[in-house]
Amino acid sequence: MKVTVVGAGAVGASCAEYIAIKDFASEVVILDIKEGYAEGKAMDLMQTASLNGFDTKIVGTTNDYSKTAGSDIAVITSGIPRKPGMTREELIGINAGIVKTVSQSLIEHSPNVILIVVSNPMDTMTYLVHKTTDLPKNRIIGMGGALDSARFKYRLAEAMEAPISDVDGMVIGGHSDTGMVPLARHATRNSIKVSEFLSAERLEQVAADTKVGGATLTKLLGTSAWYAPGAAVSGLVQAIACDQHKMFPCSTFLEGEYDLNDICIGVPVILGKNGIERIVDIELDEAEKAKMQESAEGVAKTNGLLQL
Repeated sequence: MKVTVVGAGAVGASCAEYIAIKDFASEVVILDIKEGYAEGKAMDLMQTASLNGFDTKIVGTTNDYSKTAGSDIAVITSGIPRKPGMTREELIGINAGIVKTVSQSLIEHSPNVILIVVSNPMDTMTYLVHKTTDLPKNRIIGMGGALDSARFKYRLAEAMEAPISDVDGMVIGGHSDTGMVPLARHATRNSIKVSEFLSAERLEQVAADTKVGGATLTKLLGTSAWYAPGAAVSGLVQAIACDQHKMFPCSTFLEGEYDLNDICIGVPVILGKNGIERIVDIELDEAEKAKMQESAEGVAKTNGLLQL
């Protein structure tokens, strides 16, 4: 199993590290445009192998896509990160050109690759890959919901003063501060609805804190977060590589599901060796449907800024 990570910045390096530590891939290639940067990150990570007990080979390369040939899965993290005060949507002009070039270069050398898009604005970048490549929809996946759901579970556990392993919850919709739809009604603590432990007002605050989870960290760090995004990506990659048939909310191209068409947005999917094995249609109440529709309208507006 060969995995490529494009972009050796903080998110890309975290992706590579978590994938390597889980030891399910034979090789991880890190690619970056900055001379020597990916090679340095790869060498640094390889020097942790004996300490962390993994045998995955990590290779770095400066913009040489031939080194990525034969990749089963590729992760696109390249592009400029958010700065304090920036929205994900403001990154579109620069990152669209980068993601288009990167995806085409990856497919040229690995025609059977499954692509995982991380670059922001993530739903629109995933849509761009759909519109500018010939890959089937099951092999183009946007990472957003997995990260947003992890942040939702963190906030739920915090509010209930519970161990996070007790908590399950999901966020669907667009990967943006206004587009996320945390499904508090479906969230549980050991199969008991979280509404049994938290008031409606506290759940609303949890949802609000989840939505600005990325912006909160950007303000604190001065740039985008990287540990949780890297861990989220590694979970998706492992589910595909190991054919686990695990369910994650991911940005995928919809053709009527959730009453939406011609859009990439976060919904629950089953991930296996073919990428997205199926889209899971969950029952939403009227309020959740309205929020999902509003989220889709926001994503579609951002998509309209693309130069296709």
